[in-house]
Amino acid sequence: MAFHGSCHCGAVTFTVDAELPREAISCNCSHCRRKGFLLGFFPADKFTLESGADALREYKFNTHKIRHLFCSKCGTQAFAYGHNPDGSEVRAVNLRCVPEVDLAALTLHPYDGASA
Repeated sequence: MAFHGSCHCGAVTFTVDAELPREAISCNCSHCRRKGFLLGFFPADKFTLESGADALREYKFNTHKIRHLFCSKCGTQAFAYGHNPDGSEVRAVNLRCVPEVDLAALTLHPYDGASA
């Protein structure tokens, strides 16, 4: 069953063809910590950008390997494009941008991105 997410203003919308996650990554890198991300990772072929491609802007930092995409209208970063260690494409979804996710019920897994 698929789930849906969006930026705050609704200009950028997406669908993920997967079950709602029960777990999330809580990274302490300078970027994730400041934005409060709770991340779920999904294969790129399970992710569909439904609307707002023209509203997206890109931000890269550190190793410049992750394409952090945010809405130019409201500033929300609902997802990022990257690669798994094996080279396969992945989408990092900010689960705070998925209304159906019960954030309080997620099992959080800390990731020490500050030291990576």
